[in-house]
Amino acid sequence: MADWGPVIIATVLFVLLTPGLLFQLPGRNRVVEFASLHTSGLSILIHSIIYFGLVTIFLVAIGVHIYTG
Repeated sequence: MADWGPVIIATVLFVLLTPGLLFQLPGRNRVVEFASLHTSGLSILIHSIIYFGLVTIFLVAIGVHIYTG
């Protein structure tokens, strides 16, 4: 059996936390901008810190496992 939990969690969070796709923190004119499709170095840094924190919570603290087969 393969554990697909880490793969699915990491992929979903990567797509959802891509700066500028759903939201951008910080935005160009506001603190949060939604669907701007623009990005900056600071927003990439902030989104990667949020990504790392959520992946750590889901995979290490909670221990999400999805087995197939």
